Amino acid sequence: MAAVGLLLAGCNPGGEGVRSEGSASTTPAPKGAVSSAPSPASTAGHKKVDAVQLMKDDPKVSADVKKSLYKPCAADEYPVEVTYASLTGSKSPDVIINVMTCADSVGVGSYVYRRHAGAKDGYDNVYANEQPLVYAGVNKGELEISKQTYAAGDKVCCPSGEDVMTYRWSGGRFTPHHRYHTDYSKTTVDGGTPGDGTGSEG
Repeated sequence: MAAVGLLLAGCNPGGEGVRSEGSASTTPAPKGAVSSAPSPASTAGHKKVDAVQLMKDDPKVSADVKKSLYKPCAADEYPVEVTYASLTGSKSPDVIINVMTCADSVGVGSYVYRRHAGAKDGYDNVYANEQPLVYAGVNKGELEISKQTYAAGDKVCCPSGEDVMTYRWSGGRFTPHHRYHTDYSKTTVDGGTPGDGTGSEG
């Protein structure tokens, strides 16, 4: 895969019901993508999860993604971002995990884990997406998956657009709810021609 990416390692500004534990990268979040909003249940006093170990033990996580977790990027910092939010209606906060590459923060996998009903410890993998450039977040209590798109000739810093899909929890699983695409402006400081900057819903 060509070097693509400026994905995010980003920051979900903490709102009630959504808590982010940070990540190993400092690159900014995709334009217009994930924004945090209050969820129905508060995550105050949530139990911190060992996200790296959780994914290493998960047979649903591919071997390629697990390779990103063999060792830290630096010191004890792994290329993961963890967010706690109420997405599935569980009494305990759900755990949203994004895995990125150390070198350029390209998203390689996004997952949602739900606490076992009635169990002290243990989580079920209820969502997994291992497409390149993927990132999961929370928007108004719904799961939001964003993926930056690149056209031929795009620089690593400057994707052409972004696809975003929101999911709702229904019938014990996440179901697609809303999709939209945004084309980024191609305005440049050297007088280049701007793109149309339009977005489209699908």
